[in-house]
Amino acid sequence: MTTSEELHKRRLAAVAKGVGSVIPSYVASAGGGTITDVDGREWIDFASGIAVTNVGNAAPRVVEAVRAQVERFTHTCFMVAPYESYVAVCEQLIDLTPGSFEKRAALFNSGAEAVENAVKIARHATGRPAVVVFDHAYHGRTNLTMALTAKNMPYKHRFGPFAPEVYRAPMSYPLRDGGLTGPEAARRAIDVIEKQVGGANVAAVLIEPIQGEGGFVVPAPGFLPAIAAWAKANGAVFIADEIQTGFARTGQWFASEDEGLEPDLITTAKGMGGGLPIAGVVGRADLMDAVHAGGLGGTYGGNPVACAAALAAIETMRELDLNTAAQRIGETIKAALADLDPGVAEVRGRGAMIAMEFVIPGTIEPDATRTAAVSKACHEAGLLTLTCGTYGNVLRFLPPLVIPDEDLRRGLDILRSALRT
Repeated sequence: MTTSEELHKRRLAAVAKGVGSVIPSYVASAGGGTITDVDGREWIDFASGIAVTNVGNAAPRVVEAVRAQVERFTHTCFMVAPYESYVAVCEQLIDLTPGSFEKRAALFNSGAEAVENAVKIARHATGRPAVVVFDHAYHGRTNLTMALTAKNMPYKHRFGPFAPEVYRAPMSYPLRDGGLTGPEAARRAIDVIEKQVGGANVAAVLIEPIQGEGGFVVPAPGFLPAIAAWAKANGAVFIADEIQTGFARTGQWFASEDEGLEPDLITTAKGMGGGLPIAGVVGRADLMDAVHAGGLGGTYGGNPVACAAALAAIETMRELDLNTAAQRIGETIKAALADLDPGVAEVRGRGAMIAMEFVIPGTIEPDATRTAAVSKACHEAGLLTLTCGTYGNVLRFLPPLVIPDEDLRRGLDILRSALRT
């Protein structure tokens, strides 16, 4: 079998250097809570392909559904010759997302594409240009979503100019807010929006209920409802980016549910497809139906194979009660990290979306060097972890929701050892 070293030499000659990887090993197989490389080395998976394999790699129902669909047909383009599975996925999105109002949905290929289309829908429905986003946000790598994203490196550096009419407001970040409550932080953000943009110009307010790449920032209670209320009062569309938080990751189907939010639009992707690329926008029927026929779509959007995978993944989440599993995983991780060392400012998150933020002891000065060192030590010991955060000082944990307890605890033992380095 080809070794990782041999594959890496081939990569250097074939793959653009702008495409990076977290570890130097090359995967041969994965399932449950582990990944095995071509050299036979096993890694405990605390990444889930960046919150994608919530139901695990090669989940049996997903494999069966994909195999059956490939044998029937692989592509027709829903805009040319439609098929039932696209409709069924939209029905599932309508059923699962919060909101007591009539809804519609549309399917796309990636999270960034879902965000772009949600913005298109909001602008078309309101006739307004401005989009409000927040500090530390991440919404994708396309031109518009780079504009929406807050962090320069590696996402935006030298890729501009970016799409116009994007405005940024301060986020609720309890560790760094100086004690602001959620409503106080919302008032600060609203002041910025009203002074710099004006409520009458805002088409959409776009926010992650728990920020992902920005550092798993959980806003203070009351922040999100206050922002949503302001959007409603000013005729703006409130869009929840649930691409990383959705599909049982936080212990509920969607993180918006934690504070009883009913977003006008929700964007989904990642955990939705069991590992296959699929995304969606779901929300108020009057908004979704405001766009003219042909205004939404794409050649591969809602591909039949990806739709089959999504339906099987959702069925698996229901059957295995992965919302409860996510809650149990989060409790286990937090309990294992209860005794913080002086360099960890806090452990935060919800469900199986947990992170720890590293700082210089005695301060809240970010310590990206220690974060990288701990993550590297985890990798060397066989635990796959990811870093994140505006300052590069957050270590995040996103295990598959089907991870066996034994693998979860083995991974946490490796993490605790790495923290002692």
